[in-house]
Amino acid sequence: MVRTRENSATSKPLTVIAFVLAIAALYFGRTVFIPLALALVLSFLLTPFVSLLEKIRFGRVPSVIVVVIVAFALIAFGSWGVAGQLVEIMVRIPDYKANLDEKIDSLHGAGTGELGKASASIQELGKELSAVPGQVSSHTDEQARQARSGHPIQVQVTPPAPNLVQDIGALLGPLASPLETAVIVVIFTVFMLVKREDLRNRAIRLAGRGQLSRMTQAFDDASRRLSRFLLLECLVNASYGLVFGAGLHLIGVPHALLWGMILAVFRFIPYIGTWAAAALPIAMAIAVFPGWHQAGFAFGIFLILELIVANFIEPLLYGSHTGISSLAILVAAVFWTTLWGPVGLIVSTPLTVCLVVLGRYVPQLHFLEVVLGDEPALPIEQHYYQRLLAMDQDEATTIAETYLKENKTARFYEYLIVPALRMAEQDDYFDAIDQKTKRFILRSVRELIEETGDKLEATAPSEEGLQAGGIRSSSLLTKSDTNISCVPLRPGSDELVNTMLGQLLRSAGFSALEVRAHAIEEAMAEVSQQESSFVCLSCLPPFSAASARSLCKRLRSSFPSRRIIIGVWHLDGGAEVARERIGSGAADLIVTQLSEAIAEVQRLTSEGALAEMSKAENV
Repeated sequence: MVRTRENSATSKPLTVIAFVLAIAALYFGRTVFIPLALALVLSFLLTPFVSLLEKIRFGRVPSVIVVVIVAFALIAFGSWGVAGQLVEIMVRIPDYKANLDEKIDSLHGAGTGELGKASASIQELGKELSAVPGQVSSHTDEQARQARSGHPIQVQVTPPAPNLVQDIGALLGPLASPLETAVIVVIFTVFMLVKREDLRNRAIRLAGRGQLSRMTQAFDDASRRLSRFLLLECLVNASYGLVFGAGLHLIGVPHALLWGMILAVFRFIPYIGTWAAAALPIAMAIAVFPGWHQAGFAFGIFLILELIVANFIEPLLYGSHTGISSLAILVAAVFWTTLWGPVGLIVSTPLTVCLVVLGRYVPQLHFLEVVLGDEPALPIEQHYYQRLLAMDQDEATTIAETYLKENKTARFYEYLIVPALRMAEQDDYFDAIDQKTKRFILRSVRELIEETGDKLEATAPSEEGLQAGGIRSSSLLTKSDTNISCVPLRPGSDELVNTMLGQLLRSAGFSALEVRAHAIEEAMAEVSQQESSFVCLSCLPPFSAASARSLCKRLRSSFPSRRIIIGVWHLDGGAEVARERIGSGAADLIVTQLSEAIAEVQRLTSEGALAEMSKAENV
């Protein structure tokens, strides 16, 4: 145990050091890692198309070549069209100057009004304060002063006009780096698509033979999730841009198809990409048209589309397939942009999906799933118990009521309340909580159980109602005539679970009689006063097996004809572990779930009813 703790303590600094070194490698090696990341994303995107061609026996290499050529041809064609349209817009900007000046003057109110006068006064005052007395600002005066003082006048030499080769070099110079990156991306993409199974197997081997099953699940999950997400995102963004461009064309905005293409591409950038792309056609509408109506219409089209797509279409199609929280998407966008610039912003979401999948299947990287994943940080029962520990009854009640609205009462008790009480008992056993907190937890849970029980009894169908509905049967008569004594082993949590069991038994049609937690003699006396067919003993771990065994023996010797059921609620290992601790002959049945106890009582009651009917027929 000590060695395990030492190893765990030693592994944490090593994990932090490895994490820092990985970030440094990603930053300083971005020349290699950026094309590699882009190729990885493209390979996930294009793999379904390559597989489709392979299914029609087109061959691996020809399929990859065809898909890559088509994909990059579309990218190049779109980029060339966008660039040409943007150049045309830049050339025609002077034609829009008069309209823009008119819009600016209308916003400023042509310098009239109190606000315009105040603005002009502030600008004039700023000019006077910024002026420096005695400052010589004229280049001609400076030259004249140098001539009078006898100093030589500076002569500026104008270089000769560049030739054609220099013009081509100046034009292609800024494009050299993107073209180099594009070539490397193409090579990496082709290699990954052709050798994808080999790369997968090598990565699994690097993880070790003991991680074969886990890493296989990780790769399958990552490839399936990423491929589906990227394909759906491409489809949604393309449709979004097409509809937006069609809307702009209808209201007369120039270059509507261009703006639709830009919006479709920019939507791959989280959060800011969509709004930045929508601002361009709105600005164009402001510059081209004399009024503000077309700009308002363009913004209205964008706003309606964004509300529909972001709130309905995207969550329906792939909102649950990324596995990333909204905050993690924002943090990942900032992180990858800081490392790799604009390219990091584009690939941030796919790369983060890969990290979340690794965190799900690699134990050393589990913190990545907790930090980046969209799963709740705490399971619902732990969240409820944590709020009780903080003595926040309002939020704890809200969590419980929300869960109860979505689930039946039996599931609510079994998967929320009982696990929370079990955690409280375990913390109390190890002195992890004080008695004040323990009393608060028990009081809060008791109030919630009583309120839930009142609603359950109010909505439960009565026997008269069942009879009026024509569904009265011998099984219902047998249930209502069956008395069940519910006995808790200890005060506190056992009593609360005992109350929940009684409520559920009564809602199932049985006559459940709850016994308070007393000393064994008092409990025996109270059970003897009840004419019951079953005795259900409730206890929560960590319970005293000796006490449970002793009470069962006393019940067995005093009431030999009654069936005894022990509920060791929510015990790890199930009924087998409970039988080992208590003893197989102590009770007729040992269960660990409330639903299991009710099902067993129903089964035993039905068997008893059938036996009585058979006996009556023989007589």
